[in-house]
Amino acid sequence: MDKNVKLPGTPYSSDDFKKGKIPYVEDVPKARYTWSAGIAMSRFLEELKNGRIIARKCHECGRVYVPPRMFCSYCFRPTDEWVYVKDTGRVNTAVVSYIGADRGKLGEPLVVAVIELDGASEGMGILHKLGNVDPEDVKNRKVFNMRVKAVWKKPEEREGAITDILYFEPIE
Repeated sequence: MDKNVKLPGTPYSSDDFKKGKIPYVEDVPKARYTWSAGIAMSRFLEELKNGRIIARKCHECGRVYVPPRMFCSYCFRPTDEWVYVKDTGRVNTAVVSYIGADRGKLGEPLVVAVIELDGASEGMGILHKLGNVDPEDVKNRKVFNMRVKAVWKKPEEREGAITDILYFEPIE
């Protein structure tokens, strides 16, 4: 836009606010929000509380979705049934993180991986922590395709969250 063009209105600066030339109101709204996990994720979380991992299957293409989805992204149709998958699988990819979820620096590095669960379709996986793995093994690519198993919280400590699985650890 040409800087010489005169626009209608009165130009103001931040200094005008500071000097009180422009009235304004500061407010902190007390808004409350409610969020629904939806049909698929609600069932997924409830099953985690019970120590099981559930998925949705599409009868048209045979894909098994974990986490579950009510709609098949390949066939563009509703998925057909609930199926359980195992709490074992293989590491698809992994990374060493030195930053926590709160964006703070971690004292000890964390290994995060995409786990393709047994019984789910290829390429379907969940993002989770790897335990009992040396971060150097990630850097040296030794964890890729590694077989792993979920380590669960005690049943009485589970709350219906992905953190009901503490981490996945290598299995022989």
